[in-house]
Amino acid sequence: MPSVGVKIYSVFFKLLLRHRLQSLAAAAAAGADGDGDAAAFGVSCRADEATAPANPAFSAADGVASKDLHIDPNSALSLRIFLPTPPPHHPHLLHPRRASDPAAGQAGAPYRGYLPHAVSSPRAAASARRRLPIVVQFHGGGFVTGSNCSASNDAFCRRVAKFCDAIVVAVGYRLAPESRYPAAFDDGVRVLRWIAKQANLAMMSKVGGGVDTFGASTVEPWIAAHGDPKPCVLLGVSCGANIADFVTRKAVEDAKQFEPVKVVAQVLMYPFFIGSVPTHSEIRLANSYFYDKSTCLLAWRLLLSEKEFSLDHPAANPLAPGRGGPPLKCMPPTLTIVAEHDCMRDRAIAYSEELRKVNVDAPVLDYKDTVHEFATLDVFLKTPQAQACAEDIAIWMKKYISLRGHEFSY
Repeated sequence: MPSVGVKIYSVFFKLLLRHRLQSLAAAAAAGADGDGDAAAFGVSCRADEATAPANPAFSAADGVASKDLHIDPNSALSLRIFLPTPPPHHPHLLHPRRASDPAAGQAGAPYRGYLPHAVSSPRAAASARRRLPIVVQFHGGGFVTGSNCSASNDAFCRRVAKFCDAIVVAVGYRLAPESRYPAAFDDGVRVLRWIAKQANLAMMSKVGGGVDTFGASTVEPWIAAHGDPKPCVLLGVSCGANIADFVTRKAVEDAKQFEPVKVVAQVLMYPFFIGSVPTHSEIRLANSYFYDKSTCLLAWRLLLSEKEFSLDHPAANPLAPGRGGPPLKCMPPTLTIVAEHDCMRDRAIAYSEELRKVNVDAPVLDYKDTVHEFATLDVFLKTPQAQACAEDIAIWMKKYISLRGHEFSY
């Protein structure tokens, strides 16, 4: 069972969350006839939530650099990109000043990036040309709270980037009720298309003069210089898992519009699934820790308009009859993370079972004595379960993004 401290913290967390959701619902009702343009732009972060510093400096402690981008002038959609630094045994990959300056390795020193052309041997050149797979991450928060640049999400993404040796693109999608369904889901699709565009622009610039001045100015250097979009993994946390699964289905259904990006796997961490027919865990854990069923229902009412509200909505129930999309047998390998004391666990397990029935690699990792968001919530980030979860994700993910093949397996 969770500790007494977790139980007490959970009570206050749920009270605060419910108050926040009720306030948002009241504000949405009062502003139903408000400015449509403002609603379309939306928000991707609440003013009352703690956030990490914008563009945090390179830190030798975690070995990951990051920066923020706003990729859509018509909405609040934003990204935070995390780039793991070169391994310490390749000092030539660092800026010469970093390699020669002992103080440059200290925490807080500015990140000066890679210089892949500055190599001293053919073997070093091959290592320098190595490109990193891309992990697209969607944060949690019930579609109405959370941020891609919050302190907890920042720490989690740095951990994933370091363990997986991959570029992590954390998506700051639009939040409800300012932007209801399908805004957040469309933002996920838009980000995958943006990554595809970056890869195509980088490819055009290499073949010689294919990008004009305007096109060159839109190239994101970290993605263009160091990213490999062919092994792309979508990772969703809580409601972010719903978005990840939606985007994955779109990528499977119409792969050409995302070329050269190829979604090779997805990771669903305690997905925010629900349905009209309650499962055993929804009954047994209706008053579960941090996110109980009544709070989840309130969040879904904020996401879906009154006209289309249904617990079997395609965004809510992946196994709802008539959901549409590609057959399950076409889905990529899917890792599902569930917590023992989470009311949403049974529906996530059921979805994984359906994938396995059609021969999709879809393991379930069930962590004992854990609660919803046990590996991503700020109070749990330093716990052994959170650390183990990130390591387990990296081990499984490397089966599909490793450059040397499938040497990792369960």
